[in-house]
Amino acid sequence: QAALEITARYCRNEMEQYGRCVAASPASWQRDCHRLRLSMSRCAAAHPIVQRIRQDCAEPFAAFEQCLKENQASVMNCSDHVNAFLLCADQV
Repeated sequence: QAALEITARYCRNEMEQYGRCVAASPASWQRDCHRLRLSMSRCAAAHPIVQRIRQDCAEPFAAFEQCLKENQASVMNCSDHVNAFLLCADQV
């Protein structure tokens, strides 16, 4: 949770824009929000704690992203994947 709060603190604008884009484009968010995702990733990559989470939790995050790809119309199906990633991030 702390690492996500750090990401939110330093990259709040990028995270909010990406989140709004995903919510507004449930069927095409991967295409429509790609630029915003890159912006958020670049911001987060600049912070050491976030870098460590991305390294240590790459596997659960990749599983979450795969779930999103497979459930574009019903992203709520990925809550278990989100929880697994958050659990990992909390332990970093």
